[in-house]
Amino acid sequence: QVQLVESGGGLVQAGGSLRLSCVVSGRVFRTYAMGWFRQAPGKEREFVAAISRSGGSTLHADSVKGRFTISRDNAKSTVYVRMNSLKPEDTAVYYCAATGSLLVRRVPAGYDYWGQGTQVTVSS
Repeated sequence: QVQLVESGGGLVQAGGSLRLSCVVSGRVFRTYAMGWFRQAPGKEREFVAAISRSGGSTLHADSVKGRFTISRDNAKSTVYVRMNSLKPEDTAVYYCAATGSLLVRRVPAGYDYWGQGTQVTVSS
């Protein structure tokens, strides 16, 4: 069974930075493409970023492009998202997800496993 555990969330002022981590256990990490999503209260789950199995290909949502960077360390079975220049509208629960697909995916339905989420709150 695959388990994903996120960490690194918290309260930060606008303009600040956070780095979220997601550790994956249970299967060989490098066989999964990984994604980050977020969900604010009353809103649908939204794509943030995704990274291929090797880390050689990444996608970022337009809303975070230039501010967020996804990366992975296959030796540590961990995927990260570095979030800079945070805005109040970035406030949400952030989830990491894993897919066995060869392709990097933007839609939640394309992912097989999910973490429990970590709260990020950005104050103005």
